[in-house]
Order: sequence, then C-alpha cells, then structure tokens
Amino acid sequence: MDHPVLLNDTVAPGVALTRDAGATVAPQSAGGRCGCGCSGGPQPERMRTVTYSYVFALGRVELRFPSLAVEKEFAQATGRAGTAGLTDRQSLHAVLSQRPNRYLARQLCWVLTIEGLESYLLQPRDPSDFDLLVEAVRPAPHPTDVDVVIGVRGPIAPPEACNGLMVPIVVFDHIYSFDRDELIGCIPRPEKVTAEQFEPAAGELFDRIMQMADNAGATDEHRALNYLAVRYPAIYAQTADAFSRNCSMTGVEVRPSRLSGVRKIVDVVFSYANRQTDVAEKYFARVDVTEEFPFLVTKLSPFIER
Repeated sequence: MDHPVLLNDTVAPGVALTRDAGATVAPQSAGGRCGCGCSGGPQPERMRTVTYSYVFALGRVELRFPSLAVEKEFAQATGRAGTAGLTDRQSLHAVLSQRPNRYLARQLCWVLTIEGLESYLLQPRDPSDFDLLVEAVRPAPHPTDVDVVIGVRGPIAPPEACNGLMVPIVVFDHIYSFDRDELIGCIPRPEKVTAEQFEPAAGELFDRIMQMADNAGATDEHRALNYLAVRYPAIYAQTADAFSRNCSMTGVEVRPSRLSGVRKIVDVVFSYANRQTDVAEKYFARVDVTEEFPFLVTKLSPFIER
C-alpha cells in the first residue's frame, strides 16, 4: 500500500507547457470492440467525444457488484479460497489478492465515495493498476481511512455499467491510501509547538478541508486545496502556530491568482483571527492546477489584501 509523500518547503519549478483546451476523450465501444474503424467497431458518424476535466479527490474506494452473475461468481471464488476464521472484509481482500482471482477485480465496479456519497466510478488507465484498487479495500478498515484519486473525469456511466449507478467515470493514473492519523504523524512538527497542541490542530484542519461543501476534487479550487492537504505540511504547521497564539481559524478560500496567464494558478488563502483582539491575519500558497498533477508555485507566506 502506498503512503502519502509530503513535500518539503520547496517550490516546484514551472514548466512552459499549455493546457489543450480542446482535448477530448472518446468513449469505449460496447463489448470491447475497437473504435479505430476496424471491422466490428462503431461507424465514425456514431462516435462522440466529451470534454474532460482533472480530478484530485479525497474519499474512500469501495466495490460494488455490477450484476447478480458477478456476485455469484465471487461467492464461488470465496468458497474455494479457504477463508475460515476471517471476517467478511478480510475474506474479501484475501480473495481479490490471490492472483488466480484477479479476473474478478476487472469485473467489479470500483466506486469512490466522498463524505458517504457515491461520487465517481473508477477505471484504471493501465490495467496493472487494478492492484491499487485491491489494496484500497483494506482487510481491517477504519473510519479515518482516506484514498487519494488522481485522474481524468469523463462522461456519466451508463446504467448498465454498474447496476444502475450513474456517476461520472474517472480514469485514474494514481491512487494512494493512508490513515488520517498516519498522515498527521508524518508531518514535521514545529519545535515551539508540542505534540499535544499540534496533532489536534492538524487533524482539525484536515477534517475541515475534507468536509468543505461540494469538495469532489473536480474544480481547480478543490484540486488545489486537496493537493495542499496531502502534500504540503506547512499549512498544518501554520495552523498549529496560530492556535498556540490564541487565534481561531476563520476560513479557507481559493482565489484565481494575478499570475495566471498561459498557466492556471490559484491562491489558497488561510484566515485566522485573534480570539481576544479579533485582529485578522492571512497566509496563502500558490498552486499551479493547469495539468493533471498540481504543484506548488509559492510557499506559504503572509497575504495582503489589495
């Protein structure tokens, strides 16, 4: 299972690439037939294209049975797997982890739920990445488990794809999983802040980002925020420091940056207010969200309203 890799306080170099605003993806044809004009493929006039958007989402990967036949086939595989003494979840993971049963992973529906809502139907760009989905189905899950999905959002899934579930399809390039407490334990703690102060502060900030309204990780604003939540530890150090100075966190806002031009850059602003004097202070970090993988442009620094 992959673990989150937090960035150091370094700025990723910019690249002189532009986003292809007219990029499209063609849907796969039914029954696995090719769409390249060969025999059995769809006619050119029947092909359609859909515009895509990038996704950087935080949620939970779950599986569904697309049909009764697949569910029965899985039950037969479970009976052959020797799962005596295992819980239902452990047996589920054990069956899918066995190499002869990997064909089942390709038959199942893989769903990303965000705040308990079924949000995306997941498909790997590379078939070998079904291993990432299998590992995301933990044998001993906890309420604080988090899965990060990075990919491209396509069309709404047809009703027959997953037993009537109609949510956007995300073709993912990477998934990694971790526990919320594990993430917080990996964050470097400022020397002047004790562990008793830091862990609740970091946990509160992460939870607020996760619970922000409509944060499905599909807009540029939410992609930037989710990226900072799992890749940039400075936001947690700053929040813990603010709490130690008797400040409250009053908001998190994402704004288009004045530096946006050829590339799409946003400012993520964190606001705090002193609990006694009500004096406000703000800090921001710039994130480039032009392409599928966001990256840090400017380190966290004081924000001045203009």
